[in-house]
Amino acid sequence: MSKTLLVEIVTEEIPAGYIAPALEAMAGLMVQKLSQARIESAASGETFATPRRLALMVRDVAEHQASITREIVGPPKAVAFDAKGQPTKAGEGFARSQGVSVSRLTTKTTAKGDYVCVRKTERGQASWRLLQTIIPEVIMAIPFPKSMRWADLRLTFVRPIHSIMALFGDRIIPFKLENIKSGRRTRGHRFMHPGSIAIGNPSEYVGALRSAFVVADIEERSRVIRAQITEAARKLGGDVISDDDLLDTVTNLVEYHAVSAGTFDPAFLKLPREVLITAMREHQKYFAVASSDDQLLPCFIAVNNTAAKDMAVVTSGHERVLRARLEDARFFFETDAKTSPNDMVERLKGVLFQAKLGTMFDKVCRVQELAEHLADMTVPEDKPTVSRAAWLTKSDLTSQMVNEFPKLQGVMGRIYAARSGEPGAVAKAIEEHYLPAYAGGPLPEAVAGALVSMADKLDTICSCFGIGLIPSGTSDPYALRRQAIGIIQIMLTRNLSFSLQALINKSLELLHDKISGDTEQAGRGVMTFFRHRMEHLLAEQGFAKDLITAVTSASMDSLPAVLKRTEALQNLKAKEDFEPLAIAFKRVVNIIRQARQRGDIPSRAAQTQIEADPAMFQEPCEQELYSAFQKVKQEISDDLGSFDRGLSAIASLKNPVDGFFDGVMVLTEDKRLKQNRLALLGEIAELFAIFADFSKIST
Repeated sequence: MSKTLLVEIVTEEIPAGYIAPALEAMAGLMVQKLSQARIESAASGETFATPRRLALMVRDVAEHQASITREIVGPPKAVAFDAKGQPTKAGEGFARSQGVSVSRLTTKTTAKGDYVCVRKTERGQASWRLLQTIIPEVIMAIPFPKSMRWADLRLTFVRPIHSIMALFGDRIIPFKLENIKSGRRTRGHRFMHPGSIAIGNPSEYVGALRSAFVVADIEERSRVIRAQITEAARKLGGDVISDDDLLDTVTNLVEYHAVSAGTFDPAFLKLPREVLITAMREHQKYFAVASSDDQLLPCFIAVNNTAAKDMAVVTSGHERVLRARLEDARFFFETDAKTSPNDMVERLKGVLFQAKLGTMFDKVCRVQELAEHLADMTVPEDKPTVSRAAWLTKSDLTSQMVNEFPKLQGVMGRIYAARSGEPGAVAKAIEEHYLPAYAGGPLPEAVAGALVSMADKLDTICSCFGIGLIPSGTSDPYALRRQAIGIIQIMLTRNLSFSLQALINKSLELLHDKISGDTEQAGRGVMTFFRHRMEHLLAEQGFAKDLITAVTSASMDSLPAVLKRTEALQNLKAKEDFEPLAIAFKRVVNIIRQARQRGDIPSRAAQTQIEADPAMFQEPCEQELYSAFQKVKQEISDDLGSFDRGLSAIASLKNPVDGFFDGVMVLTEDKRLKQNRLALLGEIAELFAIFADFSKIST
């Protein structure tokens, strides 16, 4: 038999952004604890929430905990019983320690012989009894960015708790969290139905709240709000400007949905579109409306938590508040317009980037030089555009508009630059240098924006590594992981194959007066950081982890080449004869690695390659391998850009390599012969290293 479990926590208003993560954690914790308690249930729970409540419903929860049989092994049978089969003191002692009679002892045959044992069945308890402990534990374990205490309680939660409902079928699960007792009562809408409501069983929950002007189902609330704002915009003669993030926020700000539509003075339309939309969105959570030709209309749509008797009064209030906001925005914009972008850059001398790294002006100077370096390597004809965009890239940080609306960084830089007469390419690059703003987000469209974006992000990464601000675990306050992934995505998309290590070194060179530690160590740390990010991206694309490690271990200097080599190796691995091929190549690589460790041949760090001398070959298999190697080496050198063809050519070495190992003793007593054979294998291993470290491949 099973029943439905319902848990609801009624609180003061919870911040909208806290709700979704809390529900996910609440459901996961409950299912996990039920499983640990051996209580069968549905695989997942249904969640409900409003700003004033978090609720979880788990269906098909077993009424009893599953029973479990345990087997306790005791002493050897020969020790527990004598030759006549009578229990010894050891046997009697084991039975007594387990609380059973000697007659309950059985024999278990193991690899070590026969042992006595006892089997105990632990009967499952009633689920409701266990839930008295489980539910409070789940509630207290829900994580929040910030929690609080209230009154004189030691209990902490995101907001003060008013009540807890805990039902298992129609039965209350009784427990107490300090002074809060669980029960079957919840509360309706604070203003439209302020009284408490008794819930008979979980199936009544959603309907009972709906009757009390509370739409508990988040998806239902979102659907209704979307439909109502769409209809309101239609009546205004336009369409809602799509904003799913704002819809999610508004959905979690209301328990009930009462939409109102208002207007503002058309004179405000002289302000940039982005300013108007941001002013409505950020402070007021209003939706903007556009005409059929995508022109902003002097209208807005608000989602209210309460349906007033006269919604016109509510709308009038919204209009008054919005007018004040737009007046502020107009003042900020007009004040900023009196300052040239160059003067804004100068004011960056008073804006701190980081205590050890200096001001934002210092950063802009480094970014400009690094961006110019990138332009010299890729698009020298666009260097003036790249340089100017890099110089102005942080200019809007000193504007009043960005101070009021931080999300307009870059956008206002573009607008102010264009208004002051800067070329369109420069203005666009200023905005695009912040892209991608999130993992998988849009990349810069123009080359200038892409190069300035890379320069800015790499300067931040190298700066932080240079002074020891390295991400660890979930801590990444400067979003270095996101910025590294952004650089990688830009390089891959634009096929920028210049040396990543050289670019890192250039960035660290520009930081010479800010970094007191070992810049070479910092450079290695940054390169390893990029390697891990690249491996993560390749894994997300479905490449096998061993192939990724094999490729990135060989070389990470050209990111487009890393991707192409991984694709080529994946294609080669799909062939039927790949495993014996990989085994043969791993043998070559491992022998050379061990030889370098013993000092038989120079290490790779010595950058000295000993070449094999064909005159010293004694067996035909040596000459065959050498000839095959020379042919493949020439093929690869003629067409290094095609990694698929290169790997196919290398694959042809399998039979000569196998024949070589079958025909000669590599580590022979003759030192000259040994070194010559190791030199041949070393040259082959270096050829492999162009593509991957085959020793990392699983076989």
